[in-house]
Amino acid sequence: MRGRSTEQERIGRLLADGRRGNSGALLLHGEAGIGKSALLDWAAGQAGDARVLRVEGIESEMELAYGGLHQLFLPVLDLVDGLPPAQAAALRAVFGLTADEVRDSFTVGLAVLTMLSEAAADGPLLCLVDDAQWVDQPSVDMLTFAARRLRAEGVVMLFAVRDGAPGATVKGLPGLLVEGLDRTAAAELLTGLPPYAADRVLEEAGGNPLALIELSAALTPAQRAGRLGPLALPETAAALRGRIQDGFLEQVGRLPEAARLVLLVAAADDTGSLGTVLEAARELGADVEDLEPAERAGLVVLSGELVRFRHPLVRYAAYRSAPLARRIAAHRALAGALGEAGQPHRRAWHLAAAATGPDEGVAEELERVAEWAGNRQAMASASAAYERAAQLTADRDLRARRLVQAARKAADAGQDERCGSLADQVPLPLADQEVAADFARARAVVELGYRSPAAAARILLDSADATGAAHPGATASLLVDAVHAAYSGGDAALMAEVAARAPELPVLAVPALLFGGDAPDVPGALAALRPLVAATDATGTGSAGAGADAPGVMERLMTGIHCLLAGDHPTARRVALGAVAHCRDQGISGWLPTTLDLLVRTELALGRHEEATARATEALRLAEYYDLAHRASHLRAALALPAAVRGEEEQVRALTEEALGYARPRGVGRAAADALWARGLLELGLGRAQAALDELAAARQEIGHPLLCLPLLPDLVEAAVRAGRPERAAQAAGVLDEWAGALDRPALGALAARCRALTGTDGSAEEHFTAALALHGNDNGDGNGNGEGNANTDGDGDGNAFDRARTALLYGEWLRRLRRQLDAREQLRAALDGFEALGARPWAERARSELGAAGGETVLTTRQDGPISLLSPQEREVVRLAATGASNREIAAQLFLSPRTVGHHLYRAFPKLGIGSRTELAALLAA
Repeated sequence: MRGRSTEQERIGRLLADGRRGNSGALLLHGEAGIGKSALLDWAAGQAGDARVLRVEGIESEMELAYGGLHQLFLPVLDLVDGLPPAQAAALRAVFGLTADEVRDSFTVGLAVLTMLSEAAADGPLLCLVDDAQWVDQPSVDMLTFAARRLRAEGVVMLFAVRDGAPGATVKGLPGLLVEGLDRTAAAELLTGLPPYAADRVLEEAGGNPLALIELSAALTPAQRAGRLGPLALPETAAALRGRIQDGFLEQVGRLPEAARLVLLVAAADDTGSLGTVLEAARELGADVEDLEPAERAGLVVLSGELVRFRHPLVRYAAYRSAPLARRIAAHRALAGALGEAGQPHRRAWHLAAAATGPDEGVAEELERVAEWAGNRQAMASASAAYERAAQLTADRDLRARRLVQAARKAADAGQDERCGSLADQVPLPLADQEVAADFARARAVVELGYRSPAAAARILLDSADATGAAHPGATASLLVDAVHAAYSGGDAALMAEVAARAPELPVLAVPALLFGGDAPDVPGALAALRPLVAATDATGTGSAGAGADAPGVMERLMTGIHCLLAGDHPTARRVALGAVAHCRDQGISGWLPTTLDLLVRTELALGRHEEATARATEALRLAEYYDLAHRASHLRAALALPAAVRGEEEQVRALTEEALGYARPRGVGRAAADALWARGLLELGLGRAQAALDELAAARQEIGHPLLCLPLLPDLVEAAVRAGRPERAAQAAGVLDEWAGALDRPALGALAARCRALTGTDGSAEEHFTAALALHGNDNGDGNGNGEGNANTDGDGDGNAFDRARTALLYGEWLRRLRRQLDAREQLRAALDGFEALGARPWAERARSELGAAGGETVLTTRQDGPISLLSPQEREVVRLAATGASNREIAAQLFLSPRTVGHHLYRAFPKLGIGSRTELAALLAA
């Protein structure tokens, strides 16, 4: 490990933390042969008494869903029996041990988290994932899911990935670039070479340890003696990787033919099972003794029932050096061995690898593999299986159907770019209108994800028109998708145009009645909304037993959006929670950022800024993980809003600049409007009224329709009044008043009354202020919990503590101007307490200044939620659930943590709360 002190120190710290019971993860990345595998080996050697689990990615088998996960957990598979029943059932299903379906990919992720925690129960655990780019994507997703949630289990996870290699992606982990060795360290690896030869190897290897070793090992005796011609080594560093491979090829080529044959079979296999390899090799005329030359040469390591290549590039060399006919024979032999071993999914992939042209029998087997993977929430693997099945399909229409299915599954997996690539391969025109409808959805996913929401809506609308009455279900689904795309663009006219195609459908009747015709029909829209809400409430998350007519993710999304438009924020939140749970339950992770975005909007509408920030942060992390740039722009704008309330100017600027940079050129009107709204709210809080008015007016212009921009109108009214533009304030207040009267929601009525107080005469202002405070009520919208576990009871309050504090501030300012100091102090104190409780610093400073001017006490106060405010957001969630009597495992299942991490949070929280046991929690929180 010469020259690797930096990497060793970083890994050593993680291992030391693991011995102290802390968890950590690190992604080692760099070019081929740079030493990533050697660092993993070094880590294993430093693990001491720690248990070590290891998986190595294999390029030829990377599409086998959960194969990597199974390989990693094979030594501890008995721990599955001790998992909570739902988690145990999920792992058994994805490992193919049962025929059960898996409805919730997050249960699989939680099962992986719990497995790692249980494997570390008796001491630290080191997990090594080598060549992660060749591990199947579902396994990588579940392992990174767990790695990001490990806290206090004593689990250390090291991933190694080759830069630039196609395959699975590993995101969301701290990374360490492994670079080439310096010349001094590199020279220490080249013992026994004359200076001229050593200098040439050093020059060409560029510090790559594998290149140094393999290029020197491949030298002929004459070359080692220093007789190197000008073409003995590659002339440029660009040829390095090929030259490294040549070194491996030469070593493999020196082996006897039978040894090369067994190595080929082992290279084509992904199980690492010596028995499977030998059974297949015997079909080709080789046996166990033929492995001896390869073992002596150090190319493979045999241990117990496993066979392991000493470096992934040896595997590649063993496979690529074989003629095509032998590779095909090896895959066929493995298919036979795996079929007898009861592993039909691996068998299908080997048959596909052996196929040299269209083969409908193999294509059908792959289609069954795709269905199997889809039922276990391995959408990326399902997509890959459909794609390979399409490649083996001769019939044009059948090939088109399979490619469209591959594209749809790619979209469900969050692979929008790959979805577009697959859609481009679909042969046109499409004779089957249902396939054509699915094709339109795939194209719209790409358009919405990277380009124009309006164009996505047009694609879907055109497809709905073409599908017509022959397929009413497909037509309705296309129109619902189209109205969602139009909403994302903030285009009310386009929403009305789409809805006009089928206004008899409740989900389309709402926008048709609100945005179509000469005037909005609010009572009719509210009546149409009621059955939509009832349907989502009746089916919960839409999981097992919900029935074929249960609302899908898009129906849930649009129902929640309609509730937001109608001002019914508690119901919108309930629907949003159900939509998030539906995505988790059905494994459609590509839609999870979108449903979380809806939930964020409801949290913001209810003034739950901490919760909104936490949800938006999670959603943005997912959107970035899946490269969902469109959704990320919405989420950055949403994150900017609570940051603006807190007065975090630098954060607001950064978030909104990035959001606007994406949204404005593509016509993503709603994201642009939200980003400008956040800027305006920031300026308003900082007392810069004209700047606030400019930003808020621009936000209103982005989406135009008064109902879509209704939430920002109270801010625009206040900014216009403070900027000395009463006419602009009066116009906006009038629009708000009209819609508040029509929608008849207390929270909206409170804002309208406040704006009437600001824009009316002093003679009527007090009446409007007191009416506003009465409508705000005392409920701050916190409900009785924060989790996602019960979508029907959490957060039923309609109040908004931030809005109430702002009304109190404006009322207090008005009272102070009239020299009613005692009355003013009461309102200003309430405002100050409210703002401080929310962490709204600029607003608190404004209230404090006004309170001081009114002769009130302005000493700094503390948050009003008692010792609970001392806890971190995660500790607060854990404590609240523990107070209900939930066990550590139940809390872990709800918050997607390991039980040990839950225990760690409680251990840290109890001293902050001044208690010593769980039994004291309920009384403390009640107080």
